[in-house]
Amino acid sequence: MRSIQVEQLEKIFQVKKKQEGLAGSLKSLFRPQYADKAAVEGITFSVDQGETVAFLGPNGAGKSTTIKMLTGILHPSSGTATVLGCCPWTERSRLAYRIGSVFGQKSQLWYHLPPLDTFELMSRIYELRREDYKQRRDNLIERFELGPYLHTPVRKLSLGERMRCEIAASLIHRPQALFLDEPTIGLDAVVKQRIRELILEMNREEGTTIFLTSHDAGDVEKLCDRAIVINHGGLVFDGRVEIMKQQFLTHKTVQLVLEDDPGHLVLEGVAVLSRSGCRLTLSVDTGLTTIESVLSALMASHRIVDVNVQDPPMEDIITRMYGTFRTKEAVR
Repeated sequence: MRSIQVEQLEKIFQVKKKQEGLAGSLKSLFRPQYADKAAVEGITFSVDQGETVAFLGPNGAGKSTTIKMLTGILHPSSGTATVLGCCPWTERSRLAYRIGSVFGQKSQLWYHLPPLDTFELMSRIYELRREDYKQRRDNLIERFELGPYLHTPVRKLSLGERMRCEIAASLIHRPQALFLDEPTIGLDAVVKQRIRELILEMNREEGTTIFLTSHDAGDVEKLCDRAIVINHGGLVFDGRVEIMKQQFLTHKTVQLVLEDDPGHLVLEGVAVLSRSGCRLTLSVDTGLTTIESVLSALMASHRIVDVNVQDPPMEDIITRMYGTFRTKEAVR
């Protein structure tokens, strides 16, 4: 079953032209001129129920605009989309009962009230049966370990405590799809890991579709099986996260322990990152050579005691991917 279906979705904004000089400024004030700016350009993709998808792209790529269209906040300029069988911008009220959303920089909790009051309000907004609400609320409080914060005004909570409450609030009505926009921004490593574990639990146990935007490589690697990448409003990649890593993985790190000091090492596509006696850490450009060729060349004159081959961090892969997009755009 398809959870999200997008066909040639496009959003064009009118942007005021800036005119130079005093005369231009006066003209711009009284007779402004506008130009079309495409935030999203005819993207097409689908997401199955229960999938965990990362929606990636550099700043200004069109990610937030797309999410706002999929949640019914914005109307598109052209194209179609359905979320859980509903058209988001014409059936927004109906869709709201079936989706949840968390925006890392915009709170849905009442700032001066404790989280428990927001949960109560959410139960009324979503018209939950009293017993169902209490059972769900208690379950979320236990899972997200919210007991100590329930009666503390949101303004007095730390960012990590607030984000746990935010995600719990978005799940109070058992949504079938959850839209997460930078859900771990500004959090420390321990809190990030806990929030990721809780999101994955909901996905596994309730089949909740996860549609995530994030600049945090850990979110992508830990939460998502598939990645959709857009740049300058257009779709440039749609596939498994593992395939994305392979496609943009141009270097591998090789840690070696040799029986003797190899001396000065010169191999095509290989850079020595560090060395200490018989221990070496190499960076291998897999576009110029292979790991097998490097190891064979070393084994021809040295005995290898230990070897460890590592992929670079996901963060490096995403940085390289965005850099490739910027280079292509500059050339174009």
